[in-house]
Amino acid sequence: MMATDAGSSAQSPDAIPADWTLPRLRIDVDGDWLDDDVAITHAGILANLRSLLKHDAQGYFIQTRVRIPVGVEDAPFVIGRVERRGETLHAFLNDGTDADVDPATLRLGARDVPYCTVKDGAFEARFSRAAAFQLLAMAEYDEATGRGTLRLGGREYFLRRSV
Repeated sequence: MMATDAGSSAQSPDAIPADWTLPRLRIDVDGDWLDDDVAITHAGILANLRSLLKHDAQGYFIQTRVRIPVGVEDAPFVIGRVERRGETLHAFLNDGTDADVDPATLRLGARDVPYCTVKDGAFEARFSRAAAFQLLAMAEYDEATGRGTLRLGGREYFLRRSV
């Protein structure tokens, strides 16, 4: 059994100091993380933050001992490069991961910026300008309808506008 000083109060190791405030985390339009408008650049910290990111009906957050909201200006992930691998579409994300993209989730947002879901459908990703050009180079554009179509695996995926 531990002895304590007569005048001290025992404090739980999980107690949050009364003067502690939540960090102001956000992800900007380029997928960069900021804390109170200061860029977070340490690779280990970024990897940790990205791995803890969650999303629910109330928004984006990181759950530690408390729920820390994360403001997201556009999409939490950015696709830096996309390529065709046989009959699949493969994307390289700004967090250093890569994965096949479900072409059924492709959509065009404002100003024809492409988006899709990533991380097993858990998050949305915005295509960088370079990746957008790579994607659009794979699609066929129909002048008559003004619609783009991506053909993969014997299927057609219309690049639909969501706005």
